[in-house]
Amino acid sequence: MNVTRTIKVRLILNNTNESLLLSNMLTQYAAACDFVSQYVFDNGFELNSNKLSNKLYHDVRTKFNLKSQLASSVFKTVTARYKTLNTVLSKKPYRIFDGVKTLYIKRDLNWLQKPIMFKRPQADLVRNRDYSFVDDLTQLSLQTLGKRIKVKYSTHGFEQYLDDTWKFGTGKLLRSGQKWFLHIAVTKSVTESDIHQDVKHVVGLDRGLRFLATSYDERGKTTFFDGKKILRKRAYYNKRRTELQALGTKSAKRKLKSLSGKENRWMTDVNHQLSKTLITRYGDHTLFVLEDLTGVTFNTDNLPKFLRNSNRSWSFYQLEQFLTYKSALTASQVVNVSAQYTSQRCPKCGVIRKTNRDHSIHEYICENCGYHSNDDRIGAINIQLLGTQYISGIDKPRFTKNIITTA
Repeated sequence: MNVTRTIKVRLILNNTNESLLLSNMLTQYAAACDFVSQYVFDNGFELNSNKLSNKLYHDVRTKFNLKSQLASSVFKTVTARYKTLNTVLSKKPYRIFDGVKTLYIKRDLNWLQKPIMFKRPQADLVRNRDYSFVDDLTQLSLQTLGKRIKVKYSTHGFEQYLDDTWKFGTGKLLRSGQKWFLHIAVTKSVTESDIHQDVKHVVGLDRGLRFLATSYDERGKTTFFDGKKILRKRAYYNKRRTELQALGTKSAKRKLKSLSGKENRWMTDVNHQLSKTLITRYGDHTLFVLEDLTGVTFNTDNLPKFLRNSNRSWSFYQLEQFLTYKSALTASQVVNVSAQYTSQRCPKCGVIRKTNRDHSIHEYICENCGYHSNDDRIGAINIQLLGTQYISGIDKPRFTKNIITTA
């Protein structure tokens, strides 16, 4: 199987003119993406880049003065962005309460009210066409709308990908402040293990708000990853956002945009650290078992009001993505199981009762057998059990509601 990573290469430009050449290219590329995106939105979300190219290639070349390869990349950039958004929408169904139960309506691109706009200028550069390594890998040759330029780049943290085991793909050129970066997709072929035979550890992961993750393994060991500091920082960002929104000035809007980017980068870093910690802790040939959280909401009644909506937006899916691609490098695997009843089932006697869980004190007390424990730990134990069933040959393990009668 192939493992893909994105490496961030900082470019070292020689002069201001090179910066202007790259800036002009990014501006035109983004404008071309907006043009194609409007067409996609107006014409039933055609997401075949070849068909779009057949219809719009000439317009993109002439209107935006793009070279042939850059023009072709525009169509792939736009379709990829819409496909990603479609995946995100499908994982977050629209919820309607009809007075009896909650209905989940699957969302797709038809829910969009306006086309995707490419507000942050960036361009996808194809290897050996728009960018290439030259001079014994010490410089990069970059395409612009005018002449090609040669620039040096920082090799810090980059050396490990130059051992001929990684294949370099498309790079994304972008600017952050006064710094220029080329984000390059690199791919490596690794041996895919048979998780049903080679697994050494089965780890159940319960994701939440009070604890970012609670893990339980086949040895009966539980680990809590505290989320209190995360909650406090989210509260700070929420307060600052509210204050800036109340001002409504142009300066406040600029600061809001900057704050949003800073918060997103921080959230990404937290998920990177957590996924790396889990991979390091359990090592090779580990099966990480996660709940399928599609349509699942977290109970936030015991949180301050200003934190409730904010914490529903924590990027649980991003953590799953990071854990998935990092697992592949250690012959490990991530599997999703049904979230139904994992927080209500007693691990000792198997009784499922919603009333057994007390959210206010974060305790699970079984009314049938008296077993009690932390409620997040209960979820991790049950998830781990479903993972054990998975490696035993059950493709879609899940718990079903049982009925207990008393004499």
